Amino acid sequence: MSKGPGLFSDFGKKAKDLLNKDYASDQKFTISSSSYTGVALVSNLVNKGGLSSGDMAAQYKHKNAVVDVKLDTESNILTTFTITDLHPSAKTVASIKLPDYNSGKLEVQYFHEHAALTTAVGLKKSPAVDFSATIGTPSIAFGAEASYMTSSGEFTKYNAGVNMTKPESNASVILADKGDSLRVSYLHHLNQLNGGAVVGEIARKFSTNENTLTVGCSYLVDPHTLMKAKLNNHGNLGAFVQHELRPKSFLTISGAFDTKALEKTPKFGLALSL
Repeated sequence: MSKGPGLFSDFGKKAKDLLNKDYASDQKFTISSSSYTGVALVSNLVNKGGLSSGDMAAQYKHKNAVVDVKLDTESNILTTFTITDLHPSAKTVASIKLPDYNSGKLEVQYFHEHAALTTAVGLKKSPAVDFSATIGTPSIAFGAEASYMTSSGEFTKYNAGVNMTKPESNASVILADKGDSLRVSYLHHLNQLNGGAVVGEIARKFSTNENTLTVGCSYLVDPHTLMKAKLNNHGNLGAFVQHELRPKSFLTISGAFDTKALEKTPKFGLALSL
């Protein structure tokens, strides 16, 4: 694939992941395995709010093709076919979630040195059409995305933004929700955090005149232990610690509570991945 500006969905992703990824208030147990033949198996069991659910996924890789199949406890079967380099600098993804035969979708991604394009079409009568485009370089890129409903002839989503990337930092400005919200984020890696990072995000909702400021950081205690924390102006504090028990096996403990309502019960999460 060409090293260009990347997809619009990647704008601000590093900051978003630092503020949201691996934070949880449930209990999750994961077992994964793989073989030299290209087959990988993953089983998940989740307990949330006293309700248990689970899924089992299998992935098979062969040359430039990947097949993913996931079965959950609600009898849904999600199948995804991914083919890379079917055409130079292009990727094709087809998916369907049974028993909903109208859930089929075909997506094509095209990467160029100075542009990236995606188009996704639902495989049903009067489908939704999603498309996005970015132009620029790996250092700075401008992009937009939209969703169009062929049944109503209306756009249900259109967003636009700019993303700037340097080896030690990443910044993005995204106008979303049909122009009703604005999100600005900045992430910077610091040597003082042993390779960790600090991040700040400001989100504004114009229709409600609501602002949310969130700050967070990550810190590598040692090569096998990661700590993260975040706090917003509404008083919501979250933190977690993740330890690598052995290669590709992790124990994650997370917690969250409202600093403006200390009488509320804090939320705790536990995840074990083997």
